[in-house]
Amino acid sequence: MRVLIALLALVLSAPVFAQSALPPAPYADRQIEDPGLEKKARALMETIRCLTCQSQSIADSNASMAGDLRSQIRERIMAGEQPEHIRAWLIERYGDWVSYEPTVEPILWPLWAAPLLFLGLGLLILRGRIKRRRP
Repeated sequence: MRVLIALLALVLSAPVFAQSALPPAPYADRQIEDPGLEKKARALMETIRCLTCQSQSIADSNASMAGDLRSQIRERIMAGEQPEHIRAWLIERYGDWVSYEPTVEPILWPLWAAPLLFLGLGLLILRGRIKRRRP
């Protein structure tokens, strides 16, 4: 019976042991000393989606993964890498979904064309109804 209680206590306390003991990334919440570089990093961070929150940019998110991405972006900017190269690396690593800036790829052309097609169809229907009402 004592063994069962000990096992039950161990199972119920498992989430406590699941906490990460890793320290936060060095530049997760610390800005770059050079204001120009920080501005570049901040502009890029506002266009990258948080993989944990999914509705916030990594600049606004408090998730640990967003902090890691902020730190990586700042470190790469300080190393002299251009923001577009960093964005390309993030998209390659996490997919197109990570960027708030949509891509124009052939598979997405129907998605881009659909609003224009619906607008044209609506205008045709409106024109037909106006013609029918005239005597």
